[in-house]
Amino acid sequence: METSPVFSKSNHHDVVKTTIPIKGGWKSAIFIIFVEIGERFAYYGVSGNLIIYLLRVLKQPLATAAKNVNLWHGVSAIFPLVGGFMADSYFGRFKIIVFSSVTYLLGLVLLVISAEAIPLNHRLLPFFVALYIINIGEGGHRPCIQTFAADQFDEVDQAAKSSFFNWWYLGIVMGACSAILVVVYIQDHNGWGWGYAIPTIVVAIALGVFLFGTSTYRKEVPVGSPFTKVAQVIVAAYKKRNMSLKNDCHGMHLDAGENGLTMLARTNQFRFLDKAAMIDEIDISSEKTDNWRLCTVNQVEQVKLLFRLIPISLSCLGFTIVIAQLGTFYTKQATTLNRQFGSTNFKFPPAYFQVIPGITILIAVPLYERLLIPTAKRFTGHPSGITMLQRIGFGIFLSILTMIVSALVESKRVKVATHYGLIDKPEIVLPMSVWWLVPQYVLMGISDVFTIVGLQELFYDQVPEEMRSMGAAANSSVVGIGSFMSTALISLVEVVSAQHGDEWFKGDNLNRAHLDYFYWLLACLSGFSLVLYVGLAKGFVYKKLQINSEV
Repeated sequence: METSPVFSKSNHHDVVKTTIPIKGGWKSAIFIIFVEIGERFAYYGVSGNLIIYLLRVLKQPLATAAKNVNLWHGVSAIFPLVGGFMADSYFGRFKIIVFSSVTYLLGLVLLVISAEAIPLNHRLLPFFVALYIINIGEGGHRPCIQTFAADQFDEVDQAAKSSFFNWWYLGIVMGACSAILVVVYIQDHNGWGWGYAIPTIVVAIALGVFLFGTSTYRKEVPVGSPFTKVAQVIVAAYKKRNMSLKNDCHGMHLDAGENGLTMLARTNQFRFLDKAAMIDEIDISSEKTDNWRLCTVNQVEQVKLLFRLIPISLSCLGFTIVIAQLGTFYTKQATTLNRQFGSTNFKFPPAYFQVIPGITILIAVPLYERLLIPTAKRFTGHPSGITMLQRIGFGIFLSILTMIVSALVESKRVKVATHYGLIDKPEIVLPMSVWWLVPQYVLMGISDVFTIVGLQELFYDQVPEEMRSMGAAANSSVVGIGSFMSTALISLVEVVSAQHGDEWFKGDNLNRAHLDYFYWLLACLSGFSLVLYVGLAKGFVYKKLQINSEV
């Protein structure tokens, strides 16, 4: 363990050199990465093949199964708002991680029982109960684990943190890929009981490794509800809405404790909030500061940070709807194509191809780190090569290409079915290789490297320090909202297309459906999302730079 020298005097006036442990750094992050890899392994071990379980075991129609998968993913991504709030306000990230990991483990155990020990006709309710218990565990784990790991690094070492987010995501992908390759195969060939038991064992082991590193962690102290501080600024600004704004700090409330590195400079965006820190006659005459009438300048600037992030995150919803297709319609497409490996008798499980984005990320992240960043730095002078906003925007652009390619491949698949007279025979595998799907999976992986990792870094870097769990939860919730919107969009398309007598989702017969139309629709939504995003990003003010960023 690394140590720091401390000098003390003995009774004989000799100077004795002692040491105290330095906590944090990569040595602590490694233990945290283990529990995250285990959790991701379990999550993808459950979600990777979930639509196949719903279709084959529970006999749900395609649209219903897709909506259930999207709903589960959505709840999984929304629950972190609760977990992040509890961590920042009351318990701290470490305790929430431990609690959520135990809850997660309980949900996995119940999932094994529902798949193995309960008769099929009574399995639906306990199966979904187990799934949503897993969501509760996910709700505490997801907003805290990455933030807790990033907290192990010093604030001033931005290069190390940027590198950490890349390699952290790489570790997540490794866990997800191994789950797809191992667990999905076992589920398809050895049964669902063993397929869910293995993720359960992995999570138990990962939790043990995480607890083993407890003595090395830097642990933050909860500072109270972040919602209260935000509400105080909004209420105070409203109460003083009739005051005129001033251009300097004269008459502003500056807390003496808000000095040093954590002090945020004043910005000109959302200037109506500045009124919350302006001192009026009531504040002067009051013996005690009313936090619902008078806030500090730093508190106001913290709320501005959140206000700047909300539009950016909402403009990424088109992207999140696109990535929701990975575990639903993409997998269903694979079931209709020839999945035989060469001249052997081995057939790829349909969900296996979800590993392709992961493999793409495994290749792309090192290239991004070792090639793109150094090259971009020569032209931009930026420490990370390109800004976080530029990174996110390029990923959204790639999501448009992803949907265009997906639509063209699906159109080709339907033409093959028509040509061979298999349009009304969905149970027969088409004479078309499943490798046709590879480009859309690869593009999905590359877009993830840019947008998902960029959003993670943006939400960690730009939220106030004491709200970072909430920041991670807010980032996660964007993906959840995208899943909900995908579910709503499917329902809307079902209704509208049925009214026009040309259903886009035709029961279980994908050959009669118009999935290509749906993909074209998503490409248009992603295009609109990109236009909105660029417009918002041009006016974004970075917390650290305190100037308008170039997008």
